[in-house]
Amino acid sequence: MEKVAKDVGDIQSRLLDHRPVISAEVRYFVREFEEKRGLRESRLLENLNKMAQEANEQMLPSNLEEMSQKLSDISKRLEAANHMAERVQQRELEAQQNTGLQANMEKLKEDWAEFLKEQQRLKEEVDEEHAKAVGELSSRFSVKKKDLATTNLGDKIASNI
Repeated sequence: MEKVAKDVGDIQSRLLDHRPVISAEVRYFVREFEEKRGLRESRLLENLNKMAQEANEQMLPSNLEEMSQKLSDISKRLEAANHMAERVQQRELEAQQNTGLQANMEKLKEDWAEFLKEQQRLKEEVDEEHAKAVGELSSRFSVKKKDLATTNLGDKIASNI
């Protein structure tokens, strides 16, 4: 029975415990990689490193020049846009001020029209008073003239008698 237990234990360890098999596979894979692919992979990595350095050396200066040129172009465009925006704001401010001036002009026109109406009313009052005064003076003058005429007639009559 001991042999059966030992055989069952071996079978169980082989079925459930895969560590020895996995470690053997890993060792085999590492050995294959190092022997067959190691040099090829390191050469590939060296080539990639060389290409990256060349790209850095060649592309960086040309890209920097292009970027500085494009940045100066962008700066000029931004300055032009800023100038245009300032002009638009100035025009808007002037329009608002003109609106204020127009409102003041309208108020002045209304005040002037009211002043002219008041002057016309005062003129009519003065004309009316003048007409009354002229009428009164005319009537007084007529009365005085009649009085004078009657006095002159009376004096003539008295001097004739």
